[in-house]
Amino acid sequence: MSHTNPTEQELLKTVLEPLLEDFQYWFVRARNLLESERITFLSLEEQGELLERVKTSEQEVRTAKILFEATGKQAGIEIRALVPWHNLVAECWQVSRKWRSQQNPNLPSP
Repeated sequence: MSHTNPTEQELLKTVLEPLLEDFQYWFVRARNLLESERITFLSLEEQGELLERVKTSEQEVRTAKILFEATGKQAGIEIRALVPWHNLVAECWQVSRKWRSQQNPNLPSP
C-alpha cells in the first residue's frame, strides 16, 4: 500500500476551505442572535461591541474566502489571522450557551 503525501493545494482545499465555511456559519449565527435578541447578561455596550467584532470578522472571513477562490485555492492564511476568529467563535458559543440556558432554565447544562 503506497501512501502519497497530499500537495499543498490539496491540503488547503481539504483543511482551509471547510474551516472558512465554518467560520462564516458561526459568525452568521452569532450576528443573528446578537441582532435579534437582547442579551441581558451583557451591557448594551458589550453586546454592541461583540456584534461589531463579529461583523468585522465575518467580513474578514468573506474576503479571505474570495481571495482563496480567486487564486485557484492556492493561497493560504496565516495562523495569526485564524486564531482571533477561532477565539471570537468560542466567545460567541459561550454567550449563546449562557443565553440559551437563561431562556430554558429546565434544560440540563451541557
